[in-house]
Amino acid sequence: MKEFRHPGLDRLRKKKLLCLALTLALLVAFALVSAGTGSIRLSPGELLSALFGGGEAAARTVLFEIRLPRTLAAILVGAALGMSGAVMQCVLANPLASASTLGVSQGAAFGAAVGIIVFGGGAVGSGGDYAVQIDNPYIVTLCAFVFGSASTAVIVAISRLRRDLGPGALVLAGVALSSLFTGGSTLLQYFADDTKLGAVVFWTFGDLGGTNWGELALLAAVTAASFAYFMLRRWDYNALGAGSDTASSLGVNVRAVTLAGMAVCTAASALAVSFVGIISFIGLVAPHAMRRFVGDDYRWLLPCSAAGGALLLLLADLVSRVLIAPVILPVGAITSFLGAPVFLYLLLKGGAARA
Repeated sequence: MKEFRHPGLDRLRKKKLLCLALTLALLVAFALVSAGTGSIRLSPGELLSALFGGGEAAARTVLFEIRLPRTLAAILVGAALGMSGAVMQCVLANPLASASTLGVSQGAAFGAAVGIIVFGGGAVGSGGDYAVQIDNPYIVTLCAFVFGSASTAVIVAISRLRRDLGPGALVLAGVALSSLFTGGSTLLQYFADDTKLGAVVFWTFGDLGGTNWGELALLAAVTAASFAYFMLRRWDYNALGAGSDTASSLGVNVRAVTLAGMAVCTAASALAVSFVGIISFIGLVAPHAMRRFVGDDYRWLLPCSAAGGALLLLLADLVSRVLIAPVILPVGAITSFLGAPVFLYLLLKGGAARA
């Protein structure tokens, strides 16, 4: 018996597939541009030759020691923040949810400051392109994860205990937690010596250029595992999109899906923040931008949010490097300029809808 397929559904599926393919194609194109852009420009031919082990030794050194790690860091961090933002918005039923608006990034930043100052995880080097480095990324990452998880636990507890609170109230709770962690970070910096203070301050700017291949491998593993978990739960997220009562009637364990989803989001976001500093609003902007094209179907929204987040952060990093070259601006500042207007738009749009 021939299977019936509605032509409208086929067109919609092709549109979503085209959106994902176009986003991935742009990501690859700008990744090549990023790898070739800098004080030493590499032509497309030189870039491809160096990528496959040919060309001049200087070109290979620039590519594999500086450009490629930076480009991959932008892609992995952007993907982690983008897909985590999409899942947070779903499980909390809050369109304003993301790692930066719920205090997760600030909690992770405070944890990283604890790792750098209290446990000696960071120091200022005496040479190289990056004077500030994380000497012990594992203790910094662990501390960032613990305090990022603490922020997540508070937000989840508030959302479960006070179901009558709207999205704005949860964001205000995130603002309060952000202020708390920012105050804690300030106190730690006040008692830190100049060396550790410099490491913390530079780290909070947001920098994609200090990651090494070992850190990238860990980040890639966690990002890939998180993405695989989210895709396995895609139908649960689709059900949650219709409301928790509807999801429960369909057999979804709403509490377990919410807690597990937030835990995985925290792991991915905190790890990303611990390696590259505070990168704001990628997790807010990317999912909402992709919803314009693929809707709320998490079979498509998750990969599109990951690809869109990677593309946005890669573009922000390119802007930070070429805007007033050869000075490299903090990429966290660029993403804040991008995300703050979107955040205000969503906040005002939500207020207008309630009115």
